Amino acid sequence: MHPGSDVRQSRASASDQTGLYVRSRPGPTPVTAILCDGLVCDGFIYKYLWDDLAERLSVAHWHYRGHGRSAQPADPSRIDVVHHAADLDAVRRHLGDPPVILVGHSFGTQVALEAYRLRPAGVRALVFLCGSFGRVTYTFKNSDLLANVLPNLVRFVTNHRRLARGLWSRVPPGLALRVARMTGDVDSGRVNVADIAPYFDHALHVDFELFLKMLACAGEHSAQDLLPQVGVPTLVMAGERDSFTPPQVSQAMAEAIPGAELEIIAGASHLAPLEQRDLFRERIFRFVDERVHPSE
Repeated sequence: MHPGSDVRQSRASASDQTGLYVRSRPGPTPVTAILCDGLVCDGFIYKYLWDDLAERLSVAHWHYRGHGRSAQPADPSRIDVVHHAADLDAVRRHLGDPPVILVGHSFGTQVALEAYRLRPAGVRALVFLCGSFGRVTYTFKNSDLLANVLPNLVRFVTNHRRLARGLWSRVPPGLALRVARMTGDVDSGRVNVADIAPYFDHALHVDFELFLKMLACAGEHSAQDLLPQVGVPTLVMAGERDSFTPPQVSQAMAEAIPGAELEIIAGASHLAPLEQRDLFRERIFRFVDERVHPSE
C-alpha cells in the first residue's frame, strides 16, 4: 500500500454545527493518538509524528475552527479553550469514540487538558509537547508584556479590520522565517526550513482578528486546578530553549500531575518535534509501551 493511501479525510460537526476537518489512519491497535495543534497551526508540527506514531497506534489529527480546512466558527463567541475542547470531544465521537491518547503541542496542551476535564472516560494517556496548562500570554518570552499589550491590539484590529487584514496578509513568509531564525525561536542548525514554511503560509490565511481573540482567551485560561486530578499516564516534553513556552512552565505542570514523566530536550526550541524527530519518536514509543500498553 502506498504510504498515506489509508488516510481517511472527513468532517466532524461541532455543537454549533461548525464543520471540523479530521484526518485519520488505522494502526495496529484501536487506541488512537489524537493530535492537537498549536494556535494558527494546521499540522505542520506533526509532519514526522503522524507517520511515526502510526507504527504503534491509530492516529487522527484535526483542525481548529477557523483554521486550515475547518470552517469559520458558526458562533463567533465560541472560540475559547473550553469550546475547542468541546470540539475535540466531537472529534472523538466522530471517530467512533475509540480509546485515545490526547497529544497536544503548545496551545493543544490546554485544549487536551480541558477535553480530559470534560470527559476523562476513554482517555488512556496524555502527551504534552512544548505546552502549558494556561496563562500563556503571561509567560511568553518569560514576560507578561504580551498579556499587557494584547487587549489594546485586539481593540485596534476590531476597529480597523480592513487595515489589519491587509497588513497581516502582506507579511512575506520568508521574512517571518528569517526573523524567527535571527531571534533564536527556530534552531536553524537542526530544523529543515522546508518543514517550517507551511506554518507561515497557513498563518497568513487565518483571520487575524480571530487569531488575536483566541490568543487572548488562551492567555486568560488556566487548567492549573485540574492538574492534581489527572489520573492517567502523562508525558511532558519541553524544549530547553523554548521562549514561547518556557521549560519551567512545563516542569511545573509535570510536577503537579501525579506520576507524570518530564523530558527536557537540551538545546531545543518550541519546534522541538521537528528539530529532534528521532528523540521524540523513541521517547514517546517508550512511554506508550511502558505506561499505556496499547495492545491490552
